Amino acid sequence: MGCSPILISLSILSCSALILAGDFRKDIDIVWGSDKAKILEYGQAITLSLDKASGSGFESKAQFLFGKVSMELKLVTGNSAGTVTSYYLASKGTMWDEIDFEFLGNLSGDPYTVHTNVITQGKGDREQQFRLWFDPTVDFHTYSILWNPKTIVFYVDGTPIREFKKMNTKNVAYPEKQAMRVHSSLWNGDDWATRGGLVKTDWSKAPFTAYYRNFEVQDCDWSAPGSNASCGGGGPNSWLNEGIDENSRKRLKWVESNFIIYNYCNDAKRFRLGLPTECVVMN
Repeated sequence: MGCSPILISLSILSCSALILAGDFRKDIDIVWGSDKAKILEYGQAITLSLDKASGSGFESKAQFLFGKVSMELKLVTGNSAGTVTSYYLASKGTMWDEIDFEFLGNLSGDPYTVHTNVITQGKGDREQQFRLWFDPTVDFHTYSILWNPKTIVFYVDGTPIREFKKMNTKNVAYPEKQAMRVHSSLWNGDDWATRGGLVKTDWSKAPFTAYYRNFEVQDCDWSAPGSNASCGGGGPNSWLNEGIDENSRKRLKWVESNFIIYNYCNDAKRFRLGLPTECVVMN
């Protein structure tokens, strides 16, 4: 049997059959802008804020090798141009792995851009960007990252928006050797985030605030660098065996047909020597 969901607690020293009550006070470290990060609801929620002096961010105390991470976010309201709300998995070092959700703010009334990327051994350049089919500032929505030995899938409210498959036989690098932590931050990215940096952050609207709650991780055993992950056998419905089934494939195609606004696999001008291998294989 596979690992059971562990709410908030990111301990991956053993699998647990319990769903533990979450507590941001115990399970994350505020790594910058500590005066702008506020833990609320007895540890069940957290807010991050940004002003001209500083942004703020947190990371999980523990790390894991493979897992499924979900969190509800409500993004910065109003004129959020120039702001970046990030939520991602990342390892350490100069040859790091990373799986990114970044939410790029915009002028009031204009839609957010959801920016995604997969970085392996320090190399990224795998960006895809999307619009959402709802206003992410009005209410909380669930954003999930599935990372197992076969595939990476980005989900919004259970709908897959992007899939990145393991293709080692095609010499496509895949993050599978480095444990990662969950990170989130709110920061000023007005040199690139909104219309390529043309629209700057309006500091008269500060502080900008993003809201987080209901953080859930299902993960694998991991104890030390170089060790193997232990996930148990995993049932057919386990996250360890999860992928894009027929119904999910239809929803993914719906997103790709209606909401994707940039795909590196279609950017021949950027990759003048040829598209990345995974783009050619997938097509």
